[in-house]
Amino acid sequence: MRRVRGPAAVLASALLLTGCAQSVDPIERLGKKAAEGVRPSRPAADRRYRHWGLARPLARSPVHPARPLAAHPGARALPPVVDHVPTRDPVVFLTHDDGAERDPRFVDMVRELRLPVTLFLTDSVAAPGYRHFARLRALGAGIENHTVDHRAPAGLPYAGQRAEICGQQDRLRARLGVRPRLFRPPYGSYDPTTLRAAADCGISALVLWRAALTPAGLVYTHGPHHLRPGDIVLVGPEEPAGPPLRERVVRVLREAQGEGLTAGRLEDYL
Repeated sequence: MRRVRGPAAVLASALLLTGCAQSVDPIERLGKKAAEGVRPSRPAADRRYRHWGLARPLARSPVHPARPLAAHPGARALPPVVDHVPTRDPVVFLTHDDGAERDPRFVDMVRELRLPVTLFLTDSVAAPGYRHFARLRALGAGIENHTVDHRAPAGLPYAGQRAEICGQQDRLRARLGVRPRLFRPPYGSYDPTTLRAAADCGISALVLWRAALTPAGLVYTHGPHHLRPGDIVLVGPEEPAGPPLRERVVRVLREAQGEGLTAGRLEDYL
Protein backbone atom coordinates (compact mmCIF):
# COMPACT_ATOMS: atom_id res chain seq x y z
CA MET A 1 0.00 0.00 0.00
CA ARG A 2 1.42 3.39 -1.06
CA ARG A 3 2.09 5.78 1.83
CA VAL A 4 0.99 9.39 1.25
CA ARG A 5 3.12 12.07 2.86
CA GLY A 6 1.43 15.12 4.27
CA PRO A 7 2.48 18.77 3.81
CA ALA A 8 4.59 18.76 7.00
CA ALA A 9 6.65 15.83 5.78
CA VAL A 10 7.18 17.44 2.37
CA LEU A 11 8.32 20.68 4.07
CA ALA A 12 10.77 18.80 6.31
CA SER A 13 12.26 17.03 3.27
CA ALA A 14 12.68 20.34 1.49
CA LEU A 15 14.45 21.86 4.49
CA LEU A 16 16.85 18.94 4.68
CA LEU A 17 17.69 19.27 0.98
CA THR A 18 18.37 23.00 1.23
CA GLY A 19 20.44 22.69 4.43
CA CYS A 20 17.97 24.69 6.55
CA ALA A 21 16.84 21.97 8.91
CA GLN A 22 18.87 23.50 11.77
CA SER A 23 16.65 26.59 11.75
CA VAL A 24 13.70 24.61 13.07
CA ASP A 25 12.62 25.77 16.54
CA PRO A 26 14.62 23.84 19.19
CA ILE A 27 11.36 22.88 20.89
CA GLU A 28 10.35 21.01 17.71
CA ARG A 29 13.82 19.47 17.22
CA LEU A 30 14.58 18.49 20.81
CA GLY A 31 11.23 18.39 22.49
CA LYS A 32 10.03 20.91 25.04
CA LYS A 33 11.72 19.33 28.03
CA ALA A 34 15.14 19.10 26.37
CA ALA A 35 14.91 22.63 24.98
CA GLU A 36 14.48 24.06 28.47
CA GLY A 37 18.10 23.22 29.10
CA VAL A 38 19.38 25.32 26.18
CA ARG A 39 16.95 28.22 26.12
CA PRO A 40 18.53 31.32 27.76
CA SER A 41 16.89 32.04 31.08
CA ARG A 42 15.90 35.45 32.33
CA PRO A 43 18.58 36.92 34.63
CA ALA A 44 17.79 36.17 38.26
CA ALA A 45 18.21 39.82 39.25
CA ASP A 46 15.39 40.77 36.87
CA ARG A 47 13.02 38.79 39.04
CA ARG A 48 14.47 39.34 42.47
CA TYR A 49 14.50 43.12 42.72
CA ARG A 50 10.70 43.12 42.38
CA HIS A 51 10.44 40.35 44.95
CA TRP A 52 12.17 42.60 47.50
CA GLY A 53 10.05 45.65 46.71
CA LEU A 54 12.31 47.62 44.38
CA ALA A 55 10.92 49.23 41.25
CA ARG A 56 14.10 48.57 39.25
CA PRO A 57 17.29 46.53 39.59
CA LEU A 58 19.89 47.67 42.08
CA ALA A 59 22.91 48.94 40.17
CA ARG A 60 26.26 47.37 40.98
CA SER A 61 28.61 49.71 42.80
CA PRO A 62 31.87 50.67 41.10
CA VAL A 63 34.84 48.41 41.73
CA HIS A 64 36.85 50.29 44.33
CA PRO A 65 40.11 48.83 45.66
CA ALA A 66 40.27 48.58 49.43
CA ARG A 67 42.73 51.11 50.82
CA PRO A 68 42.74 51.34 54.62
CA LEU A 69 43.07 54.83 56.04
CA ALA A 70 46.25 53.81 57.84
CA ALA A 71 47.90 53.35 54.45
CA HIS A 72 46.94 56.81 53.17
CA PRO A 73 49.77 59.32 52.80
CA GLY A 74 49.87 61.60 55.80
CA ALA A 75 47.55 59.42 57.87
CA ARG A 76 47.11 60.78 61.39
CA ALA A 77 48.10 58.89 64.50
CA LEU A 78 44.56 59.17 65.86
CA PRO A 79 41.67 57.76 63.82
CA PRO A 80 39.51 60.31 62.00
CA VAL A 81 35.80 60.66 62.69
CA VAL A 82 33.73 60.33 59.51
CA ASP A 83 30.05 60.50 58.62
CA HIS A 84 30.57 60.91 54.88
CA VAL A 85 33.11 59.56 52.40
CA PRO A 86 34.53 62.05 49.89
CA THR A 87 33.88 60.27 46.60
CA ARG A 88 32.34 60.94 43.22
CA ASP A 89 31.18 57.35 42.94
CA PRO A 90 27.35 57.20 42.97
CA VAL A 91 27.19 55.20 46.21
CA VAL A 92 25.84 55.43 49.73
CA PHE A 93 26.78 53.08 52.56
CA LEU A 94 24.18 51.13 54.54
CA THR A 95 25.08 50.49 58.17
CA HIS A 96 23.25 48.71 61.00
CA ASP A 97 23.96 48.76 64.72
CA ASP A 98 23.86 46.48 67.75
CA GLY A 99 22.84 43.09 66.32
CA ALA A 100 19.42 42.63 67.88
CA GLU A 101 17.70 41.90 64.55
CA ARG A 102 18.42 38.45 63.17
CA ASP A 103 15.84 37.92 60.45
CA PRO A 104 16.89 35.05 58.15
CA ARG A 105 14.99 36.75 55.34
CA PHE A 106 17.46 39.62 55.54
CA VAL A 107 20.22 37.09 54.81
CA ASP A 108 18.26 36.02 51.73
CA MET A 109 17.92 39.64 50.67
CA VAL A 110 21.66 40.32 50.99
CA ARG A 111 22.41 37.18 48.99
CA GLU A 112 19.90 37.72 46.19
CA LEU A 113 20.57 41.43 45.69
CA ARG A 114 24.30 41.07 46.39
CA LEU A 115 23.74 43.93 48.79
CA PRO A 116 26.78 45.45 50.56
CA VAL A 117 26.07 46.23 54.22
CA THR A 118 28.17 46.98 57.31
CA LEU A 119 27.17 45.70 60.75
CA PHE A 120 28.47 47.39 63.91
CA LEU A 121 27.97 44.72 66.57
CA THR A 122 27.67 45.00 70.35
CA ASP A 123 28.63 41.77 72.09
CA SER A 124 26.00 41.92 74.83
CA VAL A 125 23.30 42.27 72.14
CA ALA A 126 24.64 40.23 69.22
CA ALA A 127 26.33 37.31 71.01
CA PRO A 128 23.29 34.99 70.97
CA GLY A 129 23.12 35.39 67.20
CA TYR A 130 26.73 35.29 66.05
CA ARG A 131 25.91 32.36 63.76
CA HIS A 132 23.47 34.63 61.93
CA PHE A 133 26.16 37.26 61.48
CA ALA A 134 28.64 34.62 60.33
CA ARG A 135 26.23 33.85 57.48
CA LEU A 136 26.07 37.52 56.55
CA ARG A 137 29.85 37.81 56.72
CA ALA A 138 30.15 34.85 54.34
CA LEU A 139 28.05 36.87 51.87
CA GLY A 140 30.41 39.84 52.10
CA ALA A 141 28.87 41.90 54.91
CA GLY A 142 31.33 43.99 56.90
CA ILE A 143 31.55 43.15 60.62
CA GLU A 144 32.72 46.09 62.74
CA ASN A 145 32.99 47.19 66.38
CA HIS A 146 30.21 48.76 68.49
CA THR A 147 31.64 47.98 71.99
CA VAL A 148 31.03 45.15 74.43
CA ASP A 149 28.15 46.59 76.47
CA HIS A 150 26.88 49.62 74.50
CA ARG A 151 27.99 52.18 77.07
CA ALA A 152 28.33 55.79 75.89
CA PRO A 153 32.12 56.29 75.75
CA ALA A 154 32.36 60.05 76.30
CA GLY A 155 33.37 60.81 79.88
CA LEU A 156 34.51 57.29 80.73
CA PRO A 157 38.13 56.88 81.85
CA TYR A 158 40.67 55.57 79.36
CA ALA A 159 40.74 52.09 80.92
CA GLY A 160 36.97 51.75 80.66
CA GLN A 161 36.85 52.91 77.05
CA ARG A 162 39.72 50.68 76.07
CA ALA A 163 38.06 47.68 77.70
CA GLU A 164 34.85 48.33 75.75
CA ILE A 165 36.60 48.71 72.40
CA CYS A 166 39.45 46.22 72.68
CA GLY A 167 37.18 43.74 74.42
CA GLN A 168 34.85 43.69 71.41
CA GLN A 169 37.82 43.40 69.06
CA ASP A 170 38.81 40.23 70.89
CA ARG A 171 35.28 38.80 70.95
CA LEU A 172 34.70 39.37 67.24
CA ARG A 173 38.01 37.78 66.42
CA ALA A 174 37.24 34.75 68.57
CA ARG A 175 33.65 34.29 67.42
CA LEU A 176 33.71 35.45 63.78
CA GLY A 177 37.38 35.48 62.85
CA VAL A 178 37.50 39.22 62.14
CA ARG A 179 39.55 42.05 63.59
CA PRO A 180 37.57 45.22 62.82
CA ARG A 181 39.20 48.40 61.56
CA LEU A 182 36.09 50.54 62.03
CA PHE A 183 34.36 51.56 65.25
CA ARG A 184 31.01 53.21 65.85
CA PRO A 185 30.67 54.63 69.36
CA PRO A 186 27.24 53.98 70.89
CA TYR A 187 24.90 56.97 70.54
CA GLY A 188 27.62 58.70 68.49
CA SER A 189 29.25 59.62 71.81
CA TYR A 190 33.01 60.14 71.88
CA ASP A 191 35.73 62.39 73.24
CA PRO A 192 39.53 62.67 72.79
CA THR A 193 40.00 59.69 75.12
CA THR A 194 37.83 57.60 72.77
CA LEU A 195 40.17 58.37 69.88
CA ARG A 196 43.21 57.34 71.92
CA ALA A 197 41.59 54.12 73.09
CA ALA A 198 40.35 53.28 69.60
CA ALA A 199 43.81 53.82 68.12
CA ASP A 200 45.36 51.57 70.76
CA CYS A 201 42.83 48.86 69.83
CA GLY A 202 43.76 48.95 66.15
CA ILE A 203 40.85 51.07 64.91
CA SER A 204 41.51 53.18 61.81
CA ALA A 205 38.30 55.29 61.78
CA LEU A 206 35.34 56.23 63.97
CA VAL A 207 32.23 55.97 61.82
CA LEU A 208 29.16 58.09 62.50
CA TRP A 209 26.41 58.85 59.95
CA ARG A 210 25.09 61.79 57.97
CA ALA A 211 21.65 60.26 57.39
CA ALA A 212 19.55 58.05 59.64
CA LEU A 213 16.30 56.29 58.89
CA THR A 214 13.55 57.01 61.43
CA PRO A 215 9.84 56.12 61.38
CA ALA A 216 9.27 59.57 59.86
CA GLY A 217 11.83 59.00 57.11
CA LEU A 218 15.47 59.93 56.58
CA VAL A 219 16.84 62.67 58.80
CA TYR A 220 20.18 64.40 58.24
CA THR A 221 22.73 65.56 60.77
CA HIS A 222 23.94 68.39 58.52
CA GLY A 223 24.09 69.46 54.89
CA PRO A 224 21.41 68.99 52.23
CA HIS A 225 18.31 67.03 53.13
CA HIS A 226 18.76 64.39 50.48
CA LEU A 227 21.18 61.57 49.87
CA ARG A 228 24.38 62.39 48.04
CA PRO A 229 27.42 60.33 46.96
CA GLY A 230 29.45 59.06 49.90
CA ASP A 231 26.76 59.38 52.56
CA ILE A 232 26.93 56.93 55.46
CA VAL A 233 23.38 55.91 56.37
CA LEU A 234 22.29 54.43 59.69
CA VAL A 235 19.32 52.11 59.22
CA GLY A 236 18.13 52.37 62.77
CA PRO A 237 17.12 49.60 65.19
CA GLU A 238 13.69 48.08 64.94
CA GLU A 239 10.87 50.09 66.46
CA PRO A 240 8.14 48.28 68.42
CA ALA A 241 5.61 46.97 65.93
CA GLY A 242 7.65 48.59 63.16
CA PRO A 243 8.61 47.10 59.79
CA PRO A 244 11.41 44.50 59.68
CA LEU A 245 14.95 45.42 58.73
CA ARG A 246 14.60 44.25 55.13
CA GLU A 247 11.68 46.62 54.54
CA ARG A 248 13.53 49.54 56.09
CA VAL A 249 16.53 48.81 53.90
CA VAL A 250 14.32 48.84 50.81
CA ARG A 251 13.00 52.23 51.88
CA VAL A 252 16.55 53.60 51.89
CA LEU A 253 17.40 51.91 48.60
CA ARG A 254 14.38 53.52 46.93
CA GLU A 255 15.52 56.93 48.19
CA ALA A 256 19.03 56.24 46.90
CA GLN A 257 17.80 55.10 43.49
CA GLY A 258 15.71 58.24 43.25
CA GLU A 259 18.95 60.24 43.53
CA GLY A 260 20.76 58.06 40.99
CA LEU A 261 22.73 56.24 43.69
CA THR A 262 23.29 52.65 44.74
CA ALA A 263 24.79 50.84 47.75
CA GLY A 264 28.57 50.57 48.10
CA ARG A 265 30.83 48.62 50.44
CA LEU A 266 32.06 50.94 53.19
CA GLU A 267 35.18 48.89 53.91
CA ASP A 268 36.38 49.50 50.35
CA TYR A 269 36.41 53.25 50.94
CA LEU A 270 37.70 53.55 54.51
